[in-house]
Amino acid sequence: MRAFWRGWRTTNIRICVAGATGRMGSTLIREAVARGFKIVGAIAARDDPNIDKTLREAGVCDLNVKIVDPSRIPEAVKEADVYVSFTTPEAEVANLPLVADLGKRIVMGTTGFTSEQMRKIVEAVSSKVPAVFSPNYAIGVNILFKLLRMMKAFPEGYDFSIVEIHHSGKKDAPSGTAKKMGEIISEIRGYSSISYGREGISPRKPGELEVLAVRAGGVPGIHEVIIAGSHEIIRIEHTAFSRSVFAQGALYAVNWIYKQEKPGIYTMDDVLGGV
Repeated sequence: MRAFWRGWRTTNIRICVAGATGRMGSTLIREAVARGFKIVGAIAARDDPNIDKTLREAGVCDLNVKIVDPSRIPEAVKEADVYVSFTTPEAEVANLPLVADLGKRIVMGTTGFTSEQMRKIVEAVSSKVPAVFSPNYAIGVNILFKLLRMMKAFPEGYDFSIVEIHHSGKKDAPSGTAKKMGEIISEIRGYSSISYGREGISPRKPGELEVLAVRAGGVPGIHEVIIAGSHEIIRIEHTAFSRSVFAQGALYAVNWIYKQEKPGIYTMDDVLGGV
């Protein structure tokens, strides 16, 4: 982890960003430019008003790279080493198989997939190119995932709950990060069901995990794990101050996947070297 920033300002990795005009995509582009990555392609949804404008004209950054729609993916990724995508599940199902067929490495941070959508993507990508898929690229969140696995040590009688808060425009709930946290906790604690909220007479049932989602204002992301016993409580919270933390983590993944030769789906646990 001491090497997290080393060499970033001298990198010549060429990237194409899908979702280039969105909250995450535009932040990632600005962070990439600041660290010496070369933006060679930009993709946005077909109905985006910035299609055929440059990144400069769209107010994203001071580059003349033209923003194109997904029908022009081959053109957009032609010179790219890595395709970085923060879009929608529907867009990923259509776009990622094509990108993999073109032999481009992938870093993908989209959330909200159904199990069938993810199955299709994994099937289309895993045997063709190296790719990193993660619901959250913040380094702190991925260390939190590791910490959660240590919570297996708690004896019976301790209840686990997850609370996540995001901006009011976030479409999927609970967040992909909260789902990942829930998967880890359910595995180590043996939870067999999930409650997403309570109303009226609704006591907590044995084997039930609580996952609560809040949508408010412009919050980039807050995830809290609550572990409560009869006489004590532990609260572990990760707060993102801005989307830059996700962008920086994604670029760290770009740096890592650029060096990988073996096709397959990797995670941020792989990127961080299992620390």
